[in-house]
Amino acid sequence: MYKLFALLDKYLLPVMTRLSEQRHLRAVRDGIVSTIPLIIVGSFFLIIAFPPLPALAAVVKPYAGQILLPFRLTMGLMALYACHSIGYHLAKSYKLDGVSGGLLAMAAFLLTSVPVTYQDKGLALLMENLGGGSMFVAIVMALFAVEVLRFAKTRQLTIKMPAGVPESVARSFEALIPAAIIIPVVWAVRDLVGFDIHQFVLELFQPLVQAGNTLAGVLTPIIIITLLWATGIHGDSVVGSVARPIWLVLLDQNIAAAAAGQPVPNIAPEPFFQWFVWIGGSGATIGLVLGMLFSRAPYLKSMARAAFLPAVCNINEPIIFGVPVMLNPLLFVPFLLGPVIIGVLTYFTMLFGLVSKPYILVPWTLPAPVGAYLATGGDWRAVILVIVNIAIVTCLYFPFLKAYERKLIREGAAGDSEEETK
Repeated sequence: MYKLFALLDKYLLPVMTRLSEQRHLRAVRDGIVSTIPLIIVGSFFLIIAFPPLPALAAVVKPYAGQILLPFRLTMGLMALYACHSIGYHLAKSYKLDGVSGGLLAMAAFLLTSVPVTYQDKGLALLMENLGGGSMFVAIVMALFAVEVLRFAKTRQLTIKMPAGVPESVARSFEALIPAAIIIPVVWAVRDLVGFDIHQFVLELFQPLVQAGNTLAGVLTPIIIITLLWATGIHGDSVVGSVARPIWLVLLDQNIAAAAAGQPVPNIAPEPFFQWFVWIGGSGATIGLVLGMLFSRAPYLKSMARAAFLPAVCNINEPIIFGVPVMLNPLLFVPFLLGPVIIGVLTYFTMLFGLVSKPYILVPWTLPAPVGAYLATGGDWRAVILVIVNIAIVTCLYFPFLKAYERKLIREGAAGDSEEETK
């Protein structure tokens, strides 16, 4: 097992460390994460419009369209918000003006959509090009806009104002020439040439989206995230930089289907992992915490008592670094194997329609049964599945925990066992 950790440290850690520090991926991660409050609040309006109780649903149905308005202006514009935020964060990483970076990114993204005439009342933009389904377009245009801003700055292609001019005014004029490059270029490509940027980018990334909804697409992030955590790297942050845009596209498709009263198509948006795999945190460590509550080693028992409430809220850094799980050969197997087993079980349970597929993004600090119930639109079977998954990982952790417990007691690292102190 130590040889495995050595191999991971030699080959996996350097690659993943560089990946987590890559400025473009970091900007994408931070930009998308910043939209989560809007997504969560907007998702709750979807629950209100389509409550899980049939009697209440009948009462609310006449007002569903009005109730869904905040949802459509949050989730429905998710890519627009993310584009601005990605541009902001990427510009800040280059020590450029973040506001200019965000505005240029958003302008470039909006120019990829051609307005349509609406009932002879004027022009309108289709919201289908501004939601989560266009997330990859938003990412591409944000990166393009900020790179043009950086190019202009490094080549001194900016308008410099006198020293007495307020900084905010000077910064806005610095973005004038980049804007004069970005806007005509995107307009010419989209309108004059007639090249459909949305369609091209969607087709380019469609294989990734489709792969993300397969069993392999489920297991790959599970394995990589647990391997990274086992070696001390925040796996969710690294993998999320790449996978979260895919998860959000899948989530957007599920939400659109649910709002239209159609079957939810995708199994594996981010709530799939959050509520059915990462129960108690990465590695499904809620099972480890439950076992530690009955440990004979005073250190493990006290650690479990301190970490129980955070674990219920899916926070497990105290367990990973305190037990520790990180670089621990005795706990590595259940830490990796547990999420794989319950991930496969959950995937096929949803594939065969035994549990509803998730389509609501709810706060990740909720207890897993509550989060799963809300994420699936009020499916009580999701609660049963979460409880079954907890039981599986608890049983899987138990023999490895007992071996680790005996090791601690034997080495004296945990103090005397409770039986020896009686």
